[in-house]
Amino acid sequence: MKKYWILLPVLMFFFACGNNRIDRKALVKRHIPTVDHVDVLSPFSVGNGEFAFTVDVTGLQTFMEEYNSGILLGTHAQWGWHTVPNPNQYTLDQTFEYLKVDGRQVPYASKQNSEAGQWLRANPHRLHLGKIGFSIQKSDGNEIQISDIKEIKQSADIWEGIIHSAFSVEDHPIHVETSCHPDVDQIAVRVQSDLLKEGQIDIIFEFPYGSLAWGPQSADWNSPNKHTSEIIVKDDNSVLIQRTLDTDIYYAHIQWEGNAQFDQLDVHSFKLSSSESDELKMTCRFSKERDTNSDQNVENTFHASKSHWQNFWQTGGAVDFSGSIDHRAHELERRVILSRYLTAIQCAGSIPPSETGLTCNSWYGKFHLEMHWWHAVQFALWGKPDLLEKSLAWYNTILPMAKQKGERQGYEGVRWPKMVGFDGRESPSTIGVFLIWQQPHPIYYAELLYQIHSHKETLEKYQNLVFESADFMASFARWDGVNDRYIIGPPLIPAQEIYPPAETLNPAFELAYWAWGLKTAQKWRERLGLPRQAKWDHVIDHLADIPITDSLYQNAENAMSTFEDPAHRKDHPTLLGVLGMLPYKTVDVKVLQNTLDRVMTTWDWEHTWGWDYPLIAMTAARVGKPETAVDALLMDVPKNTYLNNGHNYQTQSLPLYLPGNGGLLTAVAMMAGGWIGAPDTNAPGFPKDGSWKVKFEGLNPLL
Repeated sequence: MKKYWILLPVLMFFFACGNNRIDRKALVKRHIPTVDHVDVLSPFSVGNGEFAFTVDVTGLQTFMEEYNSGILLGTHAQWGWHTVPNPNQYTLDQTFEYLKVDGRQVPYASKQNSEAGQWLRANPHRLHLGKIGFSIQKSDGNEIQISDIKEIKQSADIWEGIIHSAFSVEDHPIHVETSCHPDVDQIAVRVQSDLLKEGQIDIIFEFPYGSLAWGPQSADWNSPNKHTSEIIVKDDNSVLIQRTLDTDIYYAHIQWEGNAQFDQLDVHSFKLSSSESDELKMTCRFSKERDTNSDQNVENTFHASKSHWQNFWQTGGAVDFSGSIDHRAHELERRVILSRYLTAIQCAGSIPPSETGLTCNSWYGKFHLEMHWWHAVQFALWGKPDLLEKSLAWYNTILPMAKQKGERQGYEGVRWPKMVGFDGRESPSTIGVFLIWQQPHPIYYAELLYQIHSHKETLEKYQNLVFESADFMASFARWDGVNDRYIIGPPLIPAQEIYPPAETLNPAFELAYWAWGLKTAQKWRERLGLPRQAKWDHVIDHLADIPITDSLYQNAENAMSTFEDPAHRKDHPTLLGVLGMLPYKTVDVKVLQNTLDRVMTTWDWEHTWGWDYPLIAMTAARVGKPETAVDALLMDVPKNTYLNNGHNYQTQSLPLYLPGNGGLLTAVAMMAGGWIGAPDTNAPGFPKDGSWKVKFEGLNPLL
């Protein structure tokens, strides 16, 4: 018996640890979203980071038009793009205007409203791959309307990645389960109803042309003659449809189980029907390449989904606020859980995500590289750095084009674009081409990953991105001989997009980011045993100071009345990012505290955006104001609205905004898990008055 007594302390230790661990299943399950009525702002999605499918209350996309007034029902993939013909051979140089910088003429693709500019902005555009919905007939033979859907009970079981939809038509219950394979761009659907045996339920597949609209719409249903939908392979249980849109081709592979009939209804419309059973099972896989080999049937897909999502939740980071007495704790926890799911299915792909992810379009479905930070940095903090790294390889693919842009403008290194599609070609814009705050982002990503994996392999993997980014930054800074300093701009538009490019000089955030980025790049050279770059050091040592007046930081040197003129206090309060988003060591903390207080009491919140509140929270946490941090995260203003499905609503034309979700996750992770150099206390970014009880596991600190 003595040997068992020796093991007792060990067993007691593991028992105690087990009791203190977060019950992750309970944490997730208490925030599973449900609907019991038609809510066009709360469709649910399944996805895998590369592909997503969004459904209405029927579990498919039956009532797509009705949801167009809320969040659109999309079927999108990271590879799913379309380009219309370019008979006029528009090129980027047709959109250039030349601005004089240090005596030379520098081209900027700012002629957004020219014919060339409009074509280049709209192409390529992300494509709706296909609508999959029900056709349900009532007893009188008429097609149901959305008002005929009764007894709605729908839930998105994010613990398993399955949407459960229950409803009735004329007192006949219908049950639908919808899921997405974690490794294949495929949905699986199970339908159960006695109406199937009566021949009153069909599944309809419809395919659109690509939309040239700026907003959420990614499908053009009014151009049937511009594309083709052709069945090229068919057998007893499957069909392969080839989709051709101009020079773009992709495939839809539909499989079903049991006896069913697949028919073509119109040039782009198809029907799957079965009347021999009260259950219908089918999968639909979308792919860029032709491939009919698939063993991922319905059951395999559901099983893979369950395994994937349970592993996702049980590994990496977790935060639990269940012991808190602050009445806002449950809501913050809900936002965190749903944001983790939404960003995992929409922002964890092989290219940076658009601001509306794979749900619907925004800016033609193109992504904004300055927003990549707000989408994806959180993955590293939540113990999933691989999900951040998945999209970083894309930067290497566009590096030659970005380097060419820098050379064209007379700079060294690479100048990263702002609004781009998968091909990396920048889009003409009166604003985007003048933004620069995306430039140090690759340095930030690399440094964050190095802090997690401090290996030579990390340095070698990302050194090119770091050094090329820094080369541009050093050459972009201009020498001001009158004041013996380097300045930033003009021309530029800062992250706070309210100042014209010809006037903007030394914006606070960009100055801090330039200094931090160049210093970090020098560290990388030293870690690799390389000599420091003399030019970088000269810029670091002589870079202009952050503008300040009356013990308050200012937006920019051309905005020294930031807190006197209300016109300066709208859009992003990025002057706080100098020690919020950034670990900028030379900030005067007292001045930043004063600035934070003034922002909180005077800013125009109506004209802010979803990631502004996490930005404020991160700043408040770093300067020792945790109460302000929580207040910022849960500020009751329109663009800090988080819908039933977890999406951060902004406006009718931008009904979801994933930078808000990603920013929230970054802020909560650093407030709980800390940052490098944070106070050695539990959850340093949360109040210590007993109102918040924060349990967390598996988090990595922010820089």
